[in-house]
Amino acid sequence: MKNRYLYILFLLLGLLSGSFSAMGAGAVAEEEKSAGSEGKFDASSYILSHVSDSHEWHILTKKDGSAVAVYLPVIIYDRASGLHIFSSRKIAEGRTYEGFTIAHEGANAGKIVHVDTEGHPDEAKPPLDFSITKAIFGMIIASIVLLWLMLSLARSYKKTGISAPRGIQGIIEPVILFIRDDIALPNIGEKKYARYMPYLLTVFFFILINNLLGLIPIFPFGANVTGNVNVTFVLALCTFLITQLTANKSHWKHVFAAPGVPIWLLPIMIPVEIIGLFSKPFALMIRLFANISAGHIIVLSLVSLIFIFKTILVAPVSVFFVLFMDCIELLVAFLQAYVFTLLSSLFIGMATAEEEHH
Repeated sequence: MKNRYLYILFLLLGLLSGSFSAMGAGAVAEEEKSAGSEGKFDASSYILSHVSDSHEWHILTKKDGSAVAVYLPVIIYDRASGLHIFSSRKIAEGRTYEGFTIAHEGANAGKIVHVDTEGHPDEAKPPLDFSITKAIFGMIIASIVLLWLMLSLARSYKKTGISAPRGIQGIIEPVILFIRDDIALPNIGEKKYARYMPYLLTVFFFILINNLLGLIPIFPFGANVTGNVNVTFVLALCTFLITQLTANKSHWKHVFAAPGVPIWLLPIMIPVEIIGLFSKPFALMIRLFANISAGHIIVLSLVSLIFIFKTILVAPVSVFFVLFMDCIELLVAFLQAYVFTLLSSLFIGMATAEEEHH
C-alpha cells in the first residue's frame, strides 16, 4: 500500500514538473528575446530546439545570458587529422576548437563540420561523428534502467522461484505474459513464437522506457529519443532484417510468384510486393517518430501561447491543457510501444507462416 502511494506521488510530481519545466524554458526564451531586442517570440525555433538532438543538455539560462548545461563528449574522426575527443563545451555558442565547429545553417545545420583557414565551415567533407549526443545519452540511460529491471526480476525469481509475483515481479510479469499470450502467440504461432520473444520483449520495453523517461524533464531524463527519426529508423530496420532473414520459402514465393496470379500480371505484381516489403518498416518508423514528436510539440506549443500573447492570463488555460496533454502522452507512451511490438510480430508471423495444404 505504501509503495502504491509512492508511485502515485511520483506520477503527479512528474506531470507537474513537466508543466513547470516547460514554462520555465519558455520564460528563459522570453528573457533572452527581451534582453536582446523587442522582437517577437520565435515559437518555432524554441520548440525545435527542445525536440531536436544536440551535443549538450541545456538545463537553464541565467539572467546574464550564460547557459547552465551538461556538455557531452565529442568523438569525431577526420580523414586528415585523425581522431579527436573533447567536450562539446569547446565548440558551444559558435566557438571553434581544433578546427571544428557546429554549423548553424545549411544542409549540415546542428552537425559538427571542419573549419577552413579563413574560418568558414567546410561542409563538403564533414568528419565522421561518433559523439555522445543527447539522444544517445538518453538511450544509454534507458538501457541501464532496462538492465536493472530485468536483472532485478531474474534475482527475484532465483530467490523465490515460481511463486505468486511480488514486488517488481508483480509489475513486469503481467506485461511479459501479455506480450507472449496476446501478441506473439496469436500472430507468430505456438511453434515459432518462442524464437522471437527476446526481440519482441526487448523492443517493447526499450520503446516504453524511452517514452516514459522522455516525459520526465529533469536531467538525465527528458531526451526525445523515440521522437528522433534516426532511432525509429534503426528499430524498424531491426524488424525488417529479422522478418526477411527468417522468412520461409512460402513468403518469397508469394513475393515473386504469387499463387493464382497469371504470368502476364507478374511483372506488375512483383514490384508491388517488393515495395510492400519496404513500406511496412517505413510505416513503423514514421508512426513512432510522428506520434512521440507530436506530443512534445503540442505541449511546448501550449506553453508558447503565454509568451506569444504576452499575458499571464493565458497561463491557467495553458497549464491545464499541458497537464491534460501529459496524461495523454502517458497513454501514448504505452500505446506506441504496444503498436510497434504488435506490428513487428504480425510482419514476422506473415513471413514465417507455413503454407496450408488441403
